[in-house]
Amino acid sequence: MGNIFARKRRTRVTEQDKAVLQLKQQRDKLKQYQKRITLQLEKERNLAKQLLKDGKKEKALLLLKKKRYQDQLLDKTENQISNLERMCQDIEFAQIEMKVVEGLKVGNDCLKSLHEAMSIEDVERIMDETQEGIEYQREIDEMLSGSLTQEDEDAVLAELEAITQGELDLPEVPDESLPFVPEAADEEPEPGQERERPRKKQERGMLAV
Repeated sequence: MGNIFARKRRTRVTEQDKAVLQLKQQRDKLKQYQKRITLQLEKERNLAKQLLKDGKKEKALLLLKKKRYQDQLLDKTENQISNLERMCQDIEFAQIEMKVVEGLKVGNDCLKSLHEAMSIEDVERIMDETQEGIEYQREIDEMLSGSLTQEDEDAVLAELEAITQGELDLPEVPDESLPFVPEAADEEPEPGQERERPRKKQERGMLAV
């Protein structure tokens, strides 16, 4: 299990990666050689000074000629290092450009497949259906929100006027209950009895007070 996961985590090393690695290794070797030559030139310069002090001019001259040759080698080494670094940068940038081109190719293939799946006619049809759906929904919203046309407003006012006119024509219904009417007696009451009824009403009123 562990070996399988380890293999999955490994990245594929391309030939370009190997070339860049070799160039960088060669550059590092040249830098080490450059450093070593620089230290050696400094020692030989000090040695030439000592030979001149000791009166050994010929040996000092020979040592300075050797130093001059090594200076030229040092300049060539510097140029080679610059070339190697430039070559590494060019390869790495070319790899980046290759990845960009591959990404563009994948994107173009994807767009091409999408265009083949949906033509211009399909897009126009979908846009028309969408517009019709929007207009239909707008009509529904207007109806639900109570938006009426002028004709609808006139019809509502006419119905209101008819209802109002009908209420004015109906007779009013009294709210109070009708008074109690006693049955008429066959014989007319005597004069004395008629006088007693108002008196009894007055007495009841006084008792109620």
